[in-house]
Amino acid sequence: MAVTTDIAGMYVRPRAVVRRLLSMGQREDRALLYLMLSCGLIFVAQWPRLSREAYLDPEVPLQALIGGALLAWLFLAPLILYALAALTRIVARVLGGQGTWFTARLALFWSLLAAVPAWLLTGLVAGFVGPGPALSLTGALAFGVFLLFWGLSLWETERTGLLA
Repeated sequence: MAVTTDIAGMYVRPRAVVRRLLSMGQREDRALLYLMLSCGLIFVAQWPRLSREAYLDPEVPLQALIGGALLAWLFLAPLILYALAALTRIVARVLGGQGTWFTARLALFWSLLAAVPAWLLTGLVAGFVGPGPALSLTGALAFGVFLLFWGLSLWETERTGLLA
């Protein structure tokens, strides 16, 4: 299936989508693709907000803001997310999880990619509406969708022990 179909499927049957991804076998390149694609799309989602900030404060040029976001999302975030996946695997192992290091990474990276539509909406609201209740609501919604997907994905990968 296409990645876009799987992302849409996460909003309907998330555990079934994760099971199908796990059944495709252990492919580290696929997990890395999910991570870099999600970080890249979240980076792009920041552009409307950064453009608004550069317009409101002309002392900081847009290129500098985009450069900072690029460093954060495409260089630092992947390293932090790899460490977070390792930490969750250690916690899951202590709690009796049956997954592997790969399944912990896949659960985190896929959940982040599946939540990207919510992050894109948050970026649009940040750029066009600006700070306020709408931005707070969409930001909380995006983070909540990510946490929900991550929790369900971790539950599925650690409970079933696929690929273990």
